[in-house]
Amino acid sequence: MRDLIRKLPKVELHLHLDGSLRGRTVLELAENRGLELPTYSLEELMEYLQVNDNCNSLAEYLEKFELPLKIMQTKEALTRVTYELIEDAALENIKYLEIRFAPLLSTEKLNAEEVMKAVLAGIEQGESDYDLQANLILCCMRHQDPSKSIEVAQLAIEYLDQGVVGLDLAGDEANFPPEEHEEAFKLATEAGLHRTVHAGEVAGAESVKKAIDYLNAERIGHGIRSNEDKETLETVKESGVTLEVCPTSNLHTNVITNLVQHPIREYYELGIPVTVSTDNRTVSDLTLSQEYLLLYEKLGFSLTDIWNLISSGIKASFITKEEKEKLIVNFKDEFKNITDYSL
Repeated sequence: MRDLIRKLPKVELHLHLDGSLRGRTVLELAENRGLELPTYSLEELMEYLQVNDNCNSLAEYLEKFELPLKIMQTKEALTRVTYELIEDAALENIKYLEIRFAPLLSTEKLNAEEVMKAVLAGIEQGESDYDLQANLILCCMRHQDPSKSIEVAQLAIEYLDQGVVGLDLAGDEANFPPEEHEEAFKLATEAGLHRTVHAGEVAGAESVKKAIDYLNAERIGHGIRSNEDKETLETVKESGVTLEVCPTSNLHTNVITNLVQHPIREYYELGIPVTVSTDNRTVSDLTLSQEYLLLYEKLGFSLTDIWNLISSGIKASFITKEEKEKLIVNFKDEFKNITDYSL
């Protein structure tokens, strides 16, 4: 099953660039710039980039982004890490990928335009070398002044036809409610830019409802605490909002204490659209194939269930109806060839 899942065509919609850097790349880029690292041993460096089983909170999890963000301050670094993420995804047969990152966090030496062009250059190189389509989602950060979110929204709109498909709100969910950033998402909606919002991870169901009511979210990043309130759960179901579920990440941030407790099965059986992602490949030391294998082994998802999750991801992707239909047809053919399984 491990080999079969790895071969299956897949999509990933919730994947952070700064949480998915290769350790060796961090070493090399730091050396190129003369940056001081806490260690120059690759094995020891991974302790600064990955969580372990003792991670107790989202705050502790987010500490693993500090070093990658220091690295991601040059055109060379941004292009390279983007290209390598596409390469890593292609190696496990991910065919469509939405990469998210906060462009304003890479502007120590570059302006926002330079940051965007460097990341888009990495995507262009990756798409040229691999059978994979990738797009960008730009992240507003909750802790920053709402004017910064407006700046990010305007940047996303500027690049709407050049590889950017969506706007996200990420960061400290517990202390910064989504309504503070309503104006940025209003701009995004009016411009035809798609919206996804981190919610229902460390904060409860109210955070999810606010993301839908105030920010017009089409997808919710995580959203696993939606079931804490019956009205919110009904809102999610009736609105057709897709939950971008990242089970292992939820375990690492201590939102759940055991994978068996994860509510993805409950949401799936309720008919709520759910899609599966890794969140951060490096921080969680995880591939999308491994995430699906865990669902199969720990939560009883069958091959048909896995197809339904993959299909849900295609339907929720921020691409055109025609592109979605083409992916569905191609995925069905490839799925049958790999599994000898008719859908």
